[in-house]
Amino acid sequence: MVKKKEFDPKVQWVKFIGVLVLYLLFLYWVGSWWGLLVIPFIFDVYITKKIKWQWWKEAEKPVKFVMSWIDALVFALVAVYFINQFFFQNYVIPSSSLEKSLLTGDYLFVSKVSYGPRIPQTPLTMPLTQHTLPVVECKSYIEWPHWEYRRVKGLGNVQLNDIVVFNYPAGDTICTALQYQTEYYNLCYGYGVGNYPNMPNPDNLSAEQRLKLYADIYETGKKIIADHPQEFGEIATRPTDRRENYVKRCVGLPGQTLQIKDHVVYLDGKANKEPDNVQYTYELRLKRHFTDEEMEKWGITQEELVSLNNNGYMPLTNRVVSEMKQCGDLLESIAFHYDRETWSLYPQNGNYHWTRDNYGPIWIPKKGASIHLSLENLPIYERCIRAYEGNDLQVREGKIFINGKQANEYTFKLDYYWMMGDNRHNSADSRYWGFVPEDHIVGKPIFIWWSSDPDRNGFGGIRWSRIGNIVDNIK
Repeated sequence: MVKKKEFDPKVQWVKFIGVLVLYLLFLYWVGSWWGLLVIPFIFDVYITKKIKWQWWKEAEKPVKFVMSWIDALVFALVAVYFINQFFFQNYVIPSSSLEKSLLTGDYLFVSKVSYGPRIPQTPLTMPLTQHTLPVVECKSYIEWPHWEYRRVKGLGNVQLNDIVVFNYPAGDTICTALQYQTEYYNLCYGYGVGNYPNMPNPDNLSAEQRLKLYADIYETGKKIIADHPQEFGEIATRPTDRRENYVKRCVGLPGQTLQIKDHVVYLDGKANKEPDNVQYTYELRLKRHFTDEEMEKWGITQEELVSLNNNGYMPLTNRVVSEMKQCGDLLESIAFHYDRETWSLYPQNGNYHWTRDNYGPIWIPKKGASIHLSLENLPIYERCIRAYEGNDLQVREGKIFINGKQANEYTFKLDYYWMMGDNRHNSADSRYWGFVPEDHIVGKPIFIWWSSDPDRNGFGGIRWSRIGNIVDNIK
């Protein structure tokens, strides 16, 4: 017969005091004293034991077996939720936007403590999900209660050239049937332009007329999407912390003026250091196919080969371009591909004729700083003012009104950042959807804990040399 463990008051008091101290330190860190209401229950668990927390241990065998599993599952989910929310989470690189710095199939350990964890804005969510429950394909969170943005003090702030995980700013509105494929606002403008009657040349219009034109274009596309739910699905919204997670490099800080000239990023007139593995698209004509050794040496993926075969373009680093040119029997020609696209770039209602290689100048908003507003620069900042900072913004008779009052300047409430991928010609980044507000910042990748090549199966696909690499060392 197994003897029951005797209750040792001294041991229980030591455990209680240790847990209490840790719990009070946590409450002090997050700055919320509502958690003091839990202390009587902690006291009961260790000292008074009035509540039978594990009553099921004395139940019949079937109930005892089921409840033991439920108890373990609930504990695991609560622990995972707590750890993911305040300390760290896993993130996998889903696309090639940061190649060759971070590769598709890299699994990252993302620290929430580096920039300070956010107090959850939608606290009632299923652990290990972002916004959708697998299989059943429904929301994995409940929107009530919804708390205002607040960030706990961390170890530091976002620094220039940090690789950062953040919530996708343009992911506040989605088409449920296309949520993993394209952005809602791009769809609205795209379908609006294609179906707008007697489209005038925006260059021939005044700033006020252009704003009105683009607003009409957007509403036209919006109506088309709303009228075709069988193709686009429902139009749904997501709170900030439930939007898709993205990872990019921060190339512009609050208060800096950013400009891209001939694909080089300038900050306040000074060229920013490019990442060692930055890639640009080149037009290639080959005399022969790549060998297997060249494919492995230069890190050429199947996705890049498909791009080359389909349109003659391939993203390459400076090192690879140099080495290819030294192979006399490989290249017929190679040329840098300058992109001329202007329509899909941010802001789509600005008509600035910027391209991804020649963009700006654009001032990045800083908390507490003010900017003079005009009809010419309003397209750049209206999403910050209206969507991210919750103001009512209107243009009437050539004048700007914020919350019903005429305004010719605005003082920002949040810091903003400019994020770009290292694969500069194959990255949906701030050039396409604008600024990243501070309340969208999730955390900082610390190291790669696993890496597998999606083009290869089994042990041959494991990138052993990448496992354990520190992300800060990827410059």
